[in-house]
This record gives sequence, structure tokens and C-alpha cells, in this order.
Amino acid sequence: MEEPEFFQLYVEGERVVDADVRLSYNHRGMEKRCETLTYDQIPLLLARICGICSASHPMACANALEDLCGIEAPPRAQYLRTIICELERIHSHLLWVGLAGHFIGYNTVFMWAWRYREPVLDLFERFTGNRNHYENFKLGGVRRDIPQEAIPEILQAVDDVEKPTLMLTRAVLDDPVLGVRLKGIGILSEDDARRYCVTGPTARGSNLPIDVRRDEPYAAYGWVDWNVVSQPQCDVFAKAVVRLLETLESIKIIRQCLQKMEPGEIDNEPRSIPEGEGIGHAEAPRGETFHYVRSDGTNYPLRYKARAPTFVNLPSFKASVIGAELADAMLIVAAMDPCYSCTERMAVVDRGRNLEGLLTTKDLLQLSHEKTARLLKHHGIRPPQWES
Repeated sequence: MEEPEFFQLYVEGERVVDADVRLSYNHRGMEKRCETLTYDQIPLLLARICGICSASHPMACANALEDLCGIEAPPRAQYLRTIICELERIHSHLLWVGLAGHFIGYNTVFMWAWRYREPVLDLFERFTGNRNHYENFKLGGVRRDIPQEAIPEILQAVDDVEKPTLMLTRAVLDDPVLGVRLKGIGILSEDDARRYCVTGPTARGSNLPIDVRRDEPYAAYGWVDWNVVSQPQCDVFAKAVVRLLETLESIKIIRQCLQKMEPGEIDNEPRSIPEGEGIGHAEAPRGETFHYVRSDGTNYPLRYKARAPTFVNLPSFKASVIGAELADAMLIVAAMDPCYSCTERMAVVDRGRNLEGLLTTKDLLQLSHEKTARLLKHHGIRPPQWES
């Protein structure tokens, strides 16, 4: 799948002059494994492609299987799918905001953002049994319903998330250090975004307002009112703003789904799988997730294909990192919100002195934190005392 990756940077002093991005160092055999599973088992495996996007891949899978079978899930199931997907988007974006704060040395942001996503994770555990890998989607509908009496609990949880998200958004927009640290960094122009075919917030932060939920609606996205968020600045700051504003849009979508959802069936219980092909996609927090299935009419697929958004977003790193300082390299990678194992590393070769070394995650973080400290001192800015 999309992980892990290797980044080789060529630098002159502290300036990046070239980059090489190498993908797919690890093969987990997910697609081949799908050929040995029944169509009811496959979504459970695909939830483990990514722990953070563990609703997005089963959502794309369900869309592909239902395209193959020529069926649709009941309306209530479509609303339930949308609610779960948007709760996942909130938790994913807040997780990213926290990590972004950590990368620049604002660990208070890290702790706050992760604290604010806890009510969302509690909802997942309450209604699906798991804080991650929710395992609720299936061909023809969903496995578990949300009781009507629990709806006030969900509304209260999204209310609890909305206020701190607004506060974080204002803080990001107004904080001078974040402005100096993130604006003009990691520029991915609109033309480069098109050439690299990026997706998700990586595209929308480069002034490309594309979103599968609006462009090819699935689940209940065509039945509710919401906006695609994009920003014209094309830098790391723009991608941060996109994710924060999208969190507020997710809250809007969830409230409408809860209001419009009526009692009814949650599964149309298909009994057979026809021969043929099916495609499905979904707008994961990181961008478009695409799935393909081919069937010979048995209960096991002949071929299953899954393409995650990180796979198409990562090559654009080369366009956005060249010209940047080495201390900003980790921020530029993180701005894409890549999904990878604990192998982010960078080799260092000094041709002038014939030295070699390896920069670990800790080393890259230290460089980033030192730059933040230098900027604070240079501009005479005191660290912000944000309201709690």
C-alpha cells in the first residue's frame, strides 16, 4: 500500500536543491489477501489499511461492491455511513493539527487538539465497539444502528468539539509565530497540484476545490448542505486552514444527518454476487480513496485493488520542498498528512568532507524546533498564551 516511504534530499548548506521520493518499501499483501476472503469479510480487513481512515476504505469498498451488484443501501444506512465518515474526518484533522503543533514546537497545541478529539473517539467506541477500526460498513448497509435515544449524546459531542475547533482556527489565523513559520513554506502551486494529480486537502490547499463527496456524491452527501473548503495560498499554512475549516463543515454535515435520518432498515441483505466489475471511491480525510473489484460470481473476488490518497499525494513533495530550508522539510511532508510506518528518515552525505550520517525523526524535529525558537527571538515575539 502507501507505506513506508523514503525521502532523499540534496542540500546546499541548509537549502534543499533536489529531492527523490521513493514509495512502497513495504508490501502487506492486503489486495491478495482479499482474494481469500468472502465479500462480508473483506471490509473488516480493509479497515486495517489505515487506522485513522478505517471508515474510508470500507466506505469505498461498499461503494465498489454495490456498484458490482447494482444495489443501494437503505437511506438510514447511508446517513449512518455519512455520520461515521464525518466523525472520522474530525478525529483525523484534529490529530493532524496536534501533530503539526508538535512538529514546530507548540506541544500545547498537540495536547489540546488530541484532548478535543477524545469525545469523538468515545462516540466510536460507544456505537461501533472500537475507538479505531469501527468495522461498521458492509455490502448493502451497515452492521450496527445508532439508537434514537443516543442522538442527543452525539449532538452534545459535536457541540463540545465545535467550540475548541473555532478557538484553534482563530489561533492559527491570528498567531504571528504560526504565520511566520508556515506561510510561504512548502509552496505547491495550482499548476503543480494539477500536474501531480494530488487530492484531498493537499489539492484544496493549492486552490483546487475538488471533493468526491460533492463531485460524485455517495452515501448521504447529496442530501445535505455543506461547502468544499479551499485556499489560494498553496502553502503549509493553507493546508492547516483547510483542515480546520473542514472540521467545522463536518460538524454541519453530522447535525443535518441526525436531523434528517428517519427510522428504517439499515441493511438490504444481498444474497448473491454477480459476475462482473465494480468501482467505488470515497473522500477520506487525506483525499480520494479508490477501490476496484472483479467477480466471477463466487463468494470470493478474482481481483481486488485499493488505492490510497497518500500514494498520489507524496510525489508532489518534490515540487514543494525544493528551495525550502532543511528545518522545514518535515513540516512540508506533514502538510500532506501522509500515512506511513515509523521509518521516516533521511540520509546525509557530505561530499566535501566525505562524511555520512542519518537524520532520524528526532533530529528533524529538533531542527524544526530550533527554527521556531530563532524566529521567536528574531521577531521579538513572545510565545502566545492562548485561552484554554
